[in-house]
Amino acid sequence: MIDEIKQDARSRMEKSVEALKAEMAKIRTGRAHTSILDHVTVEYYGTEVPISQVANVAVEDSRTLTVTPWEKNMVPVVEKAIMNSDLGLNPATAGTVIRVPMPPLTEERRKDLVRIVRQEAEQGRVAIRNIRRDANGDIKDLLKEKEISEDEARRAEEEIQKLTDKYIAEVDQILAEKEKELMEI
Repeated sequence: MIDEIKQDARSRMEKSVEALKAEMAKIRTGRAHTSILDHVTVEYYGTEVPISQVANVAVEDSRTLTVTPWEKNMVPVVEKAIMNSDLGLNPATAGTVIRVPMPPLTEERRKDLVRIVRQEAEQGRVAIRNIRRDANGDIKDLLKEKEISEDEARRAEEEIQKLTDKYIAEVDQILAEKEKELMEI
């Protein structure tokens, strides 16, 4: 019973950390990375699909992405979708290849992005703490129903606290790496 609660808490905390990593990947740094275009969608035969489903997205160099649509008629559509995204990118088309240069970030924009990254990390920490609260609540319910002893309950709560500490440390590490990445020029 306790093991199930711990396993559930562990898997939910892992999912929270993965979600945080995904959110961090969307935040643009001065460096080119294919995940920057992950949330940009294009209309493809009447359906909105991510760019990665209609084109090959690759990193040409540290400051340039190349997007190569699989169908020639998709080139202007993909280019327009990138331009209209909230990323502030200006793609340049050369035949069937769309080059997306990454403009360098201003100091002010870097600080804004660091603030956003910190908020994301805090949301991740809050999610992990909420999972801890749920797990501890389940343990207290078992204790109330006399299915486990007080010693077992205390031990389980300590183990859940260790899990919480581990995943919060992971969130802090992800935050530190992203801040470092944002502030390097």
